[in-house]
Amino acid sequence: MARVTDLICYPVKGCAGTSVTDARLMPAGLAHDRSFMVISEDGIFRTQRRHPRLALIRPTISADGTRLTLDSAVSTDPHGTVHLDVTTSAARRDVDLFGASFKGIDQGDDVAAWLSDALGTPSRLVRVPPEHARIADGLTPGPSGYADSSAVHLLSRASLAHLNRRVADRGAPPLSMDRFRPNIVVDSHDHERDADWAALPHAEDRARRISIGSAELGYAKLAVRCAVTMVGQDVGARQGPEPLRTLAGYRRAASGGVVFGAKFSVLAPGKLSVGDEVAVTEWGDAER
Repeated sequence: MARVTDLICYPVKGCAGTSVTDARLMPAGLAHDRSFMVISEDGIFRTQRRHPRLALIRPTISADGTRLTLDSAVSTDPHGTVHLDVTTSAARRDVDLFGASFKGIDQGDDVAAWLSDALGTPSRLVRVPPEHARIADGLTPGPSGYADSSAVHLLSRASLAHLNRRVADRGAPPLSMDRFRPNIVVDSHDHERDADWAALPHAEDRARRISIGSAELGYAKLAVRCAVTMVGQDVGARQGPEPLRTLAGYRRAASGGVVFGAKFSVLAPGKLSVGDEVAVTEWGDAER
């Protein structure tokens, strides 16, 4: 079996992730993952596609989700830190996520002013309301907060290593895992590397049901990649054309675009920890 090597939560959609050693897997993904979203004044979600500086904003959220802190990954950034007590009782406002209409709970003027200053454009912060009932599509549909689609993004180190070998053949430097913003990173046990499914690049494409600890995931779809993968997460700026240039040569989907990693829905919530074994209990054919 494979094992979990990294767990990453992204409390604010589009902002930096937080690596954790333990996490609760909820019906809509890791606890607090993509439960907040930065929006324009007219409610359209902000993304690193147009605002790569989102990558430099580091959210920290309390275990109970009632306290959120935003600061900058740049030590010389003059914007400082903003703390807020999360509200779930404020007025709802309309938000737009990829053209779909949802609701968000506005988190107030102080954090809005901080974000507007940090991003250089008027922005506000909203939270997923408790009544949020979004169901993401795919082979296994499931609840999702403000993630692009399904609740959980899983990627293997073998897939990244294979990509980086191809990138190196083009004379480009290797890419870090954070370019792809996964929630769960898996790798093979070193002493069983030849036998582990996770030693094979893109094996996650064929995993239809996965057990990790007491939790269970069901395959939804392949992860279609976009311009966010060209943003250096440590600098908050595009550094293209990789990886899209290389992925287009061997990972182009029949429906268009390029794919890398897989999205899953939560079949059974539970606790996840780095080091947990990852067992594929059902396999299928790779989608293309």
